[in-house]
Amino acid sequence: MDKLRILIPKGRIFDKVAQLFSDAGFPISLTERTYRPSIAADWMEAKIMKPQNVGALLELGSHDAGFTGLDWIRENDAQVEEVMDLEFDRVRIVAAVPAFLGEQALAEKRLTVATEYVGLAEAWLKASGYRYRILRTYGATEVFPPDDADMIIDNTSSGQTLKDNGLRIIGTLLESSTRFVASPAAMNRPDKRERIEELAMLFKAVLDGRDRVMLEMNVSKDHFPRLVSSGLPSMRSPTVAPLHNEEGYAIKIAVKKSEVPAMIPLLKKLGAADIVEYNLRKVVL
Repeated sequence: MDKLRILIPKGRIFDKVAQLFSDAGFPISLTERTYRPSIAADWMEAKIMKPQNVGALLELGSHDAGFTGLDWIRENDAQVEEVMDLEFDRVRIVAAVPAFLGEQALAEKRLTVATEYVGLAEAWLKASGYRYRILRTYGATEVFPPDDADMIIDNTSSGQTLKDNGLRIIGTLLESSTRFVASPAAMNRPDKRERIEELAMLFKAVLDGRDRVMLEMNVSKDHFPRLVSSGLPSMRSPTVAPLHNEEGYAIKIAVKKSEVPAMIPLLKKLGAADIVEYNLRKVVL
């Protein structure tokens, strides 16, 4: 089988994707000033590209799978198959204007709209009925108003940067996050589809593992019925084993990290002792 050719975005997404590969069992090493990282698997090879280019290159079939934001897939209308949402770098693509610019002013003038998302902006502006011209930007879009633009269409996570620059949000075009995507050509080949789906399974196991911890505890025979009847959260059901000399039971439960602060005091009240919490590497549901 040919090697699976992977595109990894440069910039802030790279570190998160590299960590995901490492946690899945495929460490990535990258020497300075190179665009071809080494993956610890002889059936994969990788190349670093800008996230804006990933979808188009996959559509062309020159690579098999890659990582990019949903925003760039939609912006470029890239014909790719989404394998999974990794939920990294969740952002909104929004339209924002100077806080002093009212709705009537927006409706009356021909707006200069600064954006990197020309395709998304065109569709939204037309649907919203604005008169406009688009000024393509290459980063730092929020600095254009009010001198050089009446509106921007840009990505934001919290909206704080926009507020700090005197802007208010007037519309949301899209909610985006990092996606693991594949070329249609690769997904039409059974051997490559299998490899891509195996990677997705391992990635999901890592992400599910990050979201959960294991709680182990001991409980006496007297307290055991009340503890297990309390509806302990777990992926399926608690793991229970008898302690030596029939002194009680050892119980294991895998729970979401968000449940732990409330769970440990409750377990203690129900008679659990020797409670231990530890992280999980992977969880295959």
